[in-house]
Amino acid sequence: MATAALQDSVPPSNVEAENSVLGCIMLVNDTVDQVLGIISQDHFYDDRNRRIYGAIMEMYERGDRGIDAVTLANELEKRGQLEEAGGVSKILEIMETVPHAAHAEYYAGIVREKWLQRQLIYTCTEILKETYHSRDDIEDILSRAEQQIFHLAEQRESLSKADMRSILLDTWDKINSRQDQDGTVSGLASGFIGLDELMSGYQPSELVILAARPSMGKTAFVCNSTLAIAGASKTGVLLFSLEQSKTELAERLLCIHSKVDGHKVRQGNLEPMDHQALLEGSSELSSYPIFIDDQPGRTMTQIAAVSRRMKSQHGIGIVIIDYLQLIEAEDKNQPREQQISSITRRLKFLAKDLDIPVIALAQLNRGVEQREDKRPRLADLRESGAIEQDADVVMFLHRPEAYDPEDRPGEAFVIVAKNRSGPVGDAHLTWIKQQLRFADYSPINEPEGGWVGDEF
Repeated sequence: MATAALQDSVPPSNVEAENSVLGCIMLVNDTVDQVLGIISQDHFYDDRNRRIYGAIMEMYERGDRGIDAVTLANELEKRGQLEEAGGVSKILEIMETVPHAAHAEYYAGIVREKWLQRQLIYTCTEILKETYHSRDDIEDILSRAEQQIFHLAEQRESLSKADMRSILLDTWDKINSRQDQDGTVSGLASGFIGLDELMSGYQPSELVILAARPSMGKTAFVCNSTLAIAGASKTGVLLFSLEQSKTELAERLLCIHSKVDGHKVRQGNLEPMDHQALLEGSSELSSYPIFIDDQPGRTMTQIAAVSRRMKSQHGIGIVIIDYLQLIEAEDKNQPREQQISSITRRLKFLAKDLDIPVIALAQLNRGVEQREDKRPRLADLRESGAIEQDADVVMFLHRPEAYDPEDRPGEAFVIVAKNRSGPVGDAHLTWIKQQLRFADYSPINEPEGGWVGDEF
């Protein structure tokens, strides 16, 4: 009954505000510059006003600056829309009730707000229909619903001021906050001194790609960073593990944090000292704001929805995805290169939308293994040049001993090959394979006989 009553209700609108916007433009033609960034033709509820505004916009785009009752009526007549727009009497009515042109932006804001209300009603109605009739999994329905609602929220927020004065005030707030920080890390510390010197930490709104061949230690590396971020700064970390289960990932985090041999843990061959270290590490780790989503086959729509929800509910400060090529494409009929391009573009949008860093792991193609010099290059990025294009930072993880056991054993390098806001270069690390973790470089290699798994 309530739903039927709502359906019979008149949609939210304010025709007086619509008339006022049109009247302001006819009174002072330059007013169109003020309202153009706020409303479009589709935002008008009254069909007559929608047609009139459309005619005004066409005249404006042609360069006409003599927009008044006579010229507007003539334009509508040429378009064959004068009668549908209410005729000359409608235009004169608008002119007779025109308010002061200085209030044009305010009236345009009202028109936009009413349009958003109507869009929200339409969206909720569609969600209601889909919930009743769709055979999809409830998680998919919720993800689509969240996407549509958040899209409306983004439309609301897009009205924020973009004048240079406002932008500079925000810029100086950021500069001053960096000045107040200790050290040179203005973003989230990665946990590695050499890398932070190059990047100043993981920066808000940036898409970071960490790429490597299998078994180089990509997952171990981001686990190190996760512990550093969640532990030192108590910043929330959301980890999408598209390959490993949450218990596997939690075990790895626990071993790294406790500095216990991961092979012993897998074998169930723990010394009392190791067992105690794991207990203590587990107690500490349980208080870290780390959230793991191990649902396989996630699409970007789902990843974005979960990320937005976790940002809203838990204030997460970074999203990590392991790994990019396992994200399901929305359109499976597209060529793979286009699918990857769409995914990386949306990852960048997600970082910008949430204003937090997004790190996506990625596989390199086999070309690196076929060269004498095994050092990765940007051309080795697998499947799409869009990865390089959309990323703010591209890093490669390289361990020479993976190709030659005698070549600098225990050493690793994070190669920053692209850094949109800073220098490129190498960060020198130590690989401690027994504990499946990285550390800042030390010339002291770990003991022999450590275990190396299939994929780190």
